[in-house]
Amino acid sequence: MIDGGEAIRKLALNVARFTGLAPLARSLVGGVGAILMLHRVTANPEKPLGVNRHLNIAPDFLDAVLADMKARGYEFVTLDEAIERLRKGGNTGQFATITADDAYRDNFTEALPVLETHRAPLTIYVAPALISGDADLWWDVVDEIVSQGEPISLETKRGREIIACSTSAKRFAANARLHEHLTSDIREQDQRQVLHVLARASGVDPDAPRRKTLMDWDEIRRIAAHPLVTIGAHTVNHYNLMRLDEETARREMTDAARILESEIGQKPRHMAYPYGYAGAVGAREVMLAREAGYASAVTTRHGVLRAEHADHLHALPRISINGRYQRVAHIRTMLSGVTTPLANAGKMVVTV
Repeated sequence: MIDGGEAIRKLALNVARFTGLAPLARSLVGGVGAILMLHRVTANPEKPLGVNRHLNIAPDFLDAVLADMKARGYEFVTLDEAIERLRKGGNTGQFATITADDAYRDNFTEALPVLETHRAPLTIYVAPALISGDADLWWDVVDEIVSQGEPISLETKRGREIIACSTSAKRFAANARLHEHLTSDIREQDQRQVLHVLARASGVDPDAPRRKTLMDWDEIRRIAAHPLVTIGAHTVNHYNLMRLDEETARREMTDAARILESEIGQKPRHMAYPYGYAGAVGAREVMLAREAGYASAVTTRHGVLRAEHADHLHALPRISINGRYQRVAHIRTMLSGVTTPLANAGKMVVTV
């Protein structure tokens, strides 16, 4: 999704690397391990120049990252093992566990072969409504609507707004405006209806991105049976939980576990908060995830794991492996821990 801070983060990464700060920092702030976060892993993305292209990395890059981590002493473990190591104080050497959000099909077809090569376990967080078609990959639908290049008529509380899409700059601005409208101006529960109105007006099939890129239930059952794979929950509808009332947010968590158990025959032990940033998960959501019975829950806050995270298992940070930073040196710098306080106002133990 749209990110205005990319240039600043890349500058910080390069400064840390070229000054030699990152290698020195690893022994001081590197923590005990890391949770890596993936979305898509494919050599052939549908829209290589699309606004959501950063959600994808190439399989060769994933292979290079994992090879580099192994060479530097990381041990790849399951999420359950990572939790157990945190509870024991993280004194058994640096470890990493790999997660992937949304259940993209290429996790099965292109990422899994790479993970098999490195014997690296993977936790895939599944939102049942995205798999069944009761929810949309709205960020890809928005990109498709804007890509048509035609003016978009948006009904807002302030009246009708006409959004131009005739140039690259205007299309970028249009994406940002529609993201804002769908995630801030209207209720989460109304998002789908509004999206479908916009899609119909533009001649776009709102279900196409989901069908093309996400696994179906048969594929999820197949990958769930793989010895390296664990299935986790990503709530039911992939709503921003902070924008829901408490009871609805609670049901999003508990119903996701119930549906997944029904579909794959095993209740998920782990959860990922949709979006996972400060405006999507806070103390209330952490409490609800704990009460729902999950052993852990992950955010998208940037950070390495420290022994203190044993007391914050439902607010764990991750290191995003995404298309904005497809350089092994960037990932090595992030894993050194030096970027953790830079991204979190000086905090070393990142929670919520």
